[in-house]
Amino acid sequence: MAQGSVQVTHSGTSRWRRRTGEYSSLAAALEAAGDGDVLTVPAGTYRENLVLVRAVTVRGPEGARGSVRIAPADGVALTIRASATVHDLHLEATDSASPALLVEHGSPELADLRVVTRSASGIEVRGGARPTVRRCTVDNASGVGISVLDGAGGVFEECEVMAAGQAGVAVRGGGHPRLENCRIHHASGAGLSVNGEGSAVEAVGCELYEIKGAGIQVAARATGHLTDCTVHRTSADGVTLDTDAVLTLADCDIHDVPENAVDLRSRSVLTLTRGTVRHFGRNGLSVWDPGTRVDANQCEIHDSTGDYPAVWVSDGATAVLDSTRVHDVPDALFVLDRGSRADVVDCDISQVRNTAVSVSDGATVQLDDCRIREAATGAWFRDHGSGGTLANCSIDGAQTGVIVTKGADPTIEGCTVSAPAEAGFYVSAEGRGTFNGCRVTGSSGFGFHVIDGCRTTLTRCRTERCARGGYEFAEGGAGKGDGPVVTDCTSDESRTAPAPPVGAAPAVQTATQTTGLLGNVPVIPAQRTPQDVVAAEPAVDSRPSDEVLGELDTLVGLDSVKREVRSLINMIEVGRRRQQAGLKAASVRRHLVFTGSPGTGKTTVARLYGEILASLGVLQRGHLVEVARVDLVGEHIGSTAIRTQEAFDRARGGVLFIDEAYALSPEDSGRDFGKEAIDTLVKLMEDHRDAVVVIVAGYTAEMERFLSVNPGVASRFSRTITFGDYSPEELLRIVEQQGEEHEYRLAEGTGEAVLKYFTALPKGPSFGNGRTARQTFEAMVERHAGRVAQLTDPSTDDLTLLYAEDLPGLP
Repeated sequence: MAQGSVQVTHSGTSRWRRRTGEYSSLAAALEAAGDGDVLTVPAGTYRENLVLVRAVTVRGPEGARGSVRIAPADGVALTIRASATVHDLHLEATDSASPALLVEHGSPELADLRVVTRSASGIEVRGGARPTVRRCTVDNASGVGISVLDGAGGVFEECEVMAAGQAGVAVRGGGHPRLENCRIHHASGAGLSVNGEGSAVEAVGCELYEIKGAGIQVAARATGHLTDCTVHRTSADGVTLDTDAVLTLADCDIHDVPENAVDLRSRSVLTLTRGTVRHFGRNGLSVWDPGTRVDANQCEIHDSTGDYPAVWVSDGATAVLDSTRVHDVPDALFVLDRGSRADVVDCDISQVRNTAVSVSDGATVQLDDCRIREAATGAWFRDHGSGGTLANCSIDGAQTGVIVTKGADPTIEGCTVSAPAEAGFYVSAEGRGTFNGCRVTGSSGFGFHVIDGCRTTLTRCRTERCARGGYEFAEGGAGKGDGPVVTDCTSDESRTAPAPPVGAAPAVQTATQTTGLLGNVPVIPAQRTPQDVVAAEPAVDSRPSDEVLGELDTLVGLDSVKREVRSLINMIEVGRRRQQAGLKAASVRRHLVFTGSPGTGKTTVARLYGEILASLGVLQRGHLVEVARVDLVGEHIGSTAIRTQEAFDRARGGVLFIDEAYALSPEDSGRDFGKEAIDTLVKLMEDHRDAVVVIVAGYTAEMERFLSVNPGVASRFSRTITFGDYSPEELLRIVEQQGEEHEYRLAEGTGEAVLKYFTALPKGPSFGNGRTARQTFEAMVERHAGRVAQLTDPSTDDLTLLYAEDLPGLP
């Protein structure tokens, strides 16, 4: 029912029609109205399904926007089949099979409409309709915000999709709308979905955000052209293209995306001009499959929040980067698989934690006039069939400028490597490569380092100020090739480069320890056996086991831990005596798992455990080597195994203590190199089972997960020892021990105050147990010093007594 009469004003002059009139319902008014008539609808709620078939104007009262509510019980609230004009209406509908507002024909003008619905679509445009929609909002928690279907078009200006249960804007079946300065947010599907041959969208100045899916999705031969648009805060990829999709992005900004900023597959083509891609969790540009191509011109890709390459090209895809900046990322450009290619021209790549350009599995790259700065590795050609050309590029401040390994064969022309920490150019493992007119300056290692007899060609190259020498050619032995071919190469150390050895033994150099990949690989030290490693360490006088066990007993608390350790030591000792008596001894695996919160004495007990085993003759030295993930996991493929081997070698004859070991196997491991550390460690434990005792430690729940997902690790540990949190009484005892050690005493009543302090102290994740007790003592000593420093002639009691007032405040 109408809440008042509807006034119709006729704009024509025909004497056969009333110029004005009032009607009790909108339907009656529409029936009477003709083309050009204006229907002014008073405020109220109308339970009618309206259909506009003439070019009329329907509007609400002046100055009362949104006061006219069209809310039928079911079906479409408003259907438009003519070039009508509709202003200032509030539409509601609840039919999940129908849209709330349906435009089927004509070029109507819709302005200042608010659609709040739970329908299939908030606004649906189909057929030959070409509406102009201005300042309209759609809130549809169940379906699509705006649908443009079946060849329809139209212009949407300053519209907002406030919520959508599916896509914010969906274009399919040949639809081709234009969006201008629109906002699409809080959609549960893609923010903008364009699907199907002939479907297209043009968008200018639009913003898509808070999307539970991809920001923009173009697929199945659809096309799009977006200018000055922003996509951010999605839960999936920022932009996805699939199956022959074509998209152009100009002056667009894609940021704060947890997955790929842009993902292209199946022969899709993207042109990205003056765009910014930043704060992405996986790849900035992810390009897959033969025929798929991305062209990025004058773009910036930076500030990755994950551990993935900024640009990923694989499975035969192509990427072209022109005048583009890539910086502050783990890896910049990875090109993988035969047929994959990247052409990079006049680009800047900087502040790369690992590798700037990686080429593998038969892929190729062409870099011209590019600048690479502050990367662990400038360019790495990894394996057979991988190659391409680097021409007139500069690499500055890298660990290693260019690496060529495993049969890769690139051409490097006119490139300069400045101030590398390890080597300018490094070739190994049957890598090849042709280097023409290249230059290395200021290397902390070698300029050119070619090992394993690699058949590398160097022509008119030059080195300057290389700390370890301009050229190092180490022959790898028979079957490794004839070594490099060197022509017209010079060094500031001599007029010509030294001739490569022919059939000579490998050159042996002493390596200076560095943190990058080549700190252990290209400069090969003389081989040492495990026995040499142990023998090189200074001898340690081990204490008698009783003395070490006595120290263990003096530790505050840890009663169950002490029982576990004594039981294990008893079994080892009895087994040793049975062997001495010619009897069979039960096999006792000495590797342990320590679980518990920080500061509960795990490291201390591990040190004492090693000493006890040394005193029993089970271990040669009993020393403790403490490591964490950062000490075992490298930045490059292969470097993790080297780091893990080194840590194991340092611990030979003693205990390797791996703190927070669960970090080697994160829940979302992806391409994480922690698994390589675990695999290497398991093999070393098996191959050298009597040389090292391994203890892995960490929080209880995390260690349980770590052992459950790594059965190879779990099978090598005999038992788990749980370190419980200290009670307030035990923390008080630690403070008293600290005081005795440093000649302080707790004044009368202070012990009770300390006990209350530890009882009230929050025990959150950062609570450090024994460490907290020691920090509390140190804080008391500091406050005591501030108090006593004010006394002119302090007594002995003044200098030694700690009072309750010296306790720090509770956090």
